[in-house]
Amino acid sequence: MAGHVTENLQRLRATLPDGVVLVAVSKFHPSEALAEAYEAGQRVFGESRALELEAKAAELPGDIEWHFIGHLQTNKVKKVVAAASMIHSVDSDRLLRTIDTEARKAGRCPGVLLQLHVAREETKFGFTPAELLEFVTPQLVASLEGVEFRGVMGMASNVDDEERIRADFREIRRVFDRLKSTVFASSPRFDTVSMGMSHDWPVAVQEGSTMVRVGTSIFGEREY
Repeated sequence: MAGHVTENLQRLRATLPDGVVLVAVSKFHPSEALAEAYEAGQRVFGESRALELEAKAAELPGDIEWHFIGHLQTNKVKKVVAAASMIHSVDSDRLLRTIDTEARKAGRCPGVLLQLHVAREETKFGFTPAELLEFVTPQLVASLEGVEFRGVMGMASNVDDEERIRADFREIRRVFDRLKSTVFASSPRFDTVSMGMSHDWPVAVQEGSTMVRVGTSIFGEREY
């Protein structure tokens, strides 16, 4: 395994456009693999389980920027807030307010991405575009001092139809642009469209992604 992570990262970076942030999805991979990626210059890592995030954050260098990318239950928010600088998967009013409460208690202010559900699969989480555009108001944003709204996140349908995938990504970007031009018109830090994974990130970038979540192409298949 040694050396493969470095080679994979170098290959990926050579094809990733400037301005697109790479989140190395390290969930289920051992700390040794993350350490190799760190030595190769990677600083942004994505985890999807609160306990695993907590353990790795304690073990690995302190300048790593941890992103929580999985579905987050409210009873795990405290642990996630303590370690993560960005939470990708804010999919409900209740979760958002819980993050705000726990972050203020901890004296932290994590970035949050509002999760959109545009994919064909009903099992995925998130707001529909219409729900999100109705939900996010200037009053909501002003009332939550423990979070920083950074953008949106979403996944495309798990299909082989590239046009469907493009349409999903295009819709995520459309909602971001709508929010950026209205509620967040004076918020320069509302700048993130997190979409695209190992199998579809090139299409996501073409459709306006500013942040991709790539795991398998860096670390290989999950070890457990």
